[in-house]
Amino acid sequence: MQKRPLGRTGLHVSRICLGTMTFGEQNTESEAHAQLDRAVEAGVDFLDMAELYPIPPKAETQGATERFIGSWLKARGLRDRVVIATKVVGRSDSTWFRQDASKPRLDLANIREALEGSLKRLGVEAIDLYQVHWPDRPTSGFGSVPTRWKSPAADATEVPIEETLDALGQLVCEGKIRHLGLSNESAWGTMRYLAHAERTGAPRVASIQNAYNLLNRVFEPALAEVALREDVGLLAYSPLGQGYLTGKYANGARPEGSRKALFDRLQRYEKPGTAEAVDAYVALAHEFGLQPATFANAFVLAQPFVTATIIGATTMAQLEECLAAEDVVWTDEMQAAVDAVHQRVGNPAP
Repeated sequence: MQKRPLGRTGLHVSRICLGTMTFGEQNTESEAHAQLDRAVEAGVDFLDMAELYPIPPKAETQGATERFIGSWLKARGLRDRVVIATKVVGRSDSTWFRQDASKPRLDLANIREALEGSLKRLGVEAIDLYQVHWPDRPTSGFGSVPTRWKSPAADATEVPIEETLDALGQLVCEGKIRHLGLSNESAWGTMRYLAHAERTGAPRVASIQNAYNLLNRVFEPALAEVALREDVGLLAYSPLGQGYLTGKYANGARPEGSRKALFDRLQRYEKPGTAEAVDAYVALAHEFGLQPATFANAFVLAQPFVTATIIGATTMAQLEECLAAEDVVWTDEMQAAVDAVHQRVGNPAP
């Protein structure tokens, strides 16, 4: 498994990261352990999770993902062989994240409580990469981002980025966090974090975890340059467009056990023009002799601003198709074919 630098931290991580948001909902503890075992066997040493997980978020299951990974770490004794990345929720109306039933915010008290919970569930002393899951300020996100700018409503109560970074920096000084990352962040927000770190000596963010796939390349116009010039590489989530890029939902199919059948919350990838784009990319994968899931992940891995693709699976067969992207030699012909489709269909599911 090839490795890539994690920002300027000095760490190198496998370019395939195992996403775990199905652990505790679609996957049992034993299934989660089997996936972790197989991923590590294949050379994956980078695991991504969140205090929010599993998905869909709800009070009854919140934190189960980290508990499953914690039990695996204890059983296998592999803490020193893996890089653990988890996340603190941004501002939320859900009151079940915090013990006092308050609405989470990105201030020191909230971040400390979230971090202590993650450490306890995982059974570790420190988090290798602690990420802000989404901003505290009002922004569009999780598929609500239009292809043209729409100004969010003002909110005078937002926690400033500088305050959030200072809070995270205090926890780094306490030895509970090793490195910092962002998620669902904009170019402006990323540069604000970097500027505050440069001015004050606060910890520098090492990565940004945003959606990026064949149906959604909006990372490229502004954030890709930030990622390359500032060494804040992309951890690409949803490389399969929540499963749509496998082709399994073609013609309205709803496979048993799929997220669409279970939860019907994939509207981000059901926008006008998306079906046409999916069909085109699935056809390209077959033309190049690859499974669509392998092809879609290989595309992500081939982009120079990407640190890792975050794969996710509910079955071992799905996991194998994603892991197979490591062995794909991405050619200029493949990139040209993908870009030709992109020129025609654009970003139907930003």
